[in-house]
Amino acid sequence: MSTVGLYVPGHSPLHRTPAGAKLLALLLAGIGLVVWADHRVAAGALAAALVLYPAVGLPLWRAWSALRALWPFLLAIGLFQVLFADWQTALRLCAQLAALVLLANLVTLTTRVREMLDLFERLVRPLRHVGANPDRIALVLALTIRSIPMAAAAWEAAREGYRARGLSGRPHLLVVPVIVQLLRMADATGEALVARGVDEDTRH
Repeated sequence: MSTVGLYVPGHSPLHRTPAGAKLLALLLAGIGLVVWADHRVAAGALAAALVLYPAVGLPLWRAWSALRALWPFLLAIGLFQVLFADWQTALRLCAQLAALVLLANLVTLTTRVREMLDLFERLVRPLRHVGANPDRIALVLALTIRSIPMAAAAWEAAREGYRARGLSGRPHLLVVPVIVQLLRMADATGEALVARGVDEDTRH
């Protein structure tokens, strides 16, 4: 589970920092950006987030990949704020959002999934007293994380088939193949879990 396409191996100090410390720093960064609601602070945080990528050995295209799906929303937010508020507010909100996305992505890229799951399992361990199973919660998180590259792979396969058939201008045709592929993957995952006895204790 540490190699699902999220973690990028490295030897930087950030890679060696415990997952809990990184998540705490991310939380504090978010709180700081909200408390110091200033466009200059937000722009500085965005610049710092961008600088951190090469500083820990990650290419800048990793940062662009994190923002690529976000830029239409940033553009819409920026235009709305410019029209109905002012450019400083537009810059602050867009920079805050982009900085936090980049920092969260940086945590993901420098933290093994196993470390993250171990941390979450420790955090939910007190819930044993109310009947929750930390192991199952960790399993759900693992499967959720695993579904990210699975969904991306299903989308890519559907898009390649779409192009191979010479289709264009009808992106809605991609929806059904993607859903079918995801359902097949979910079926296979469920069968694999049952075959390994993961669900045995719920049958008695």
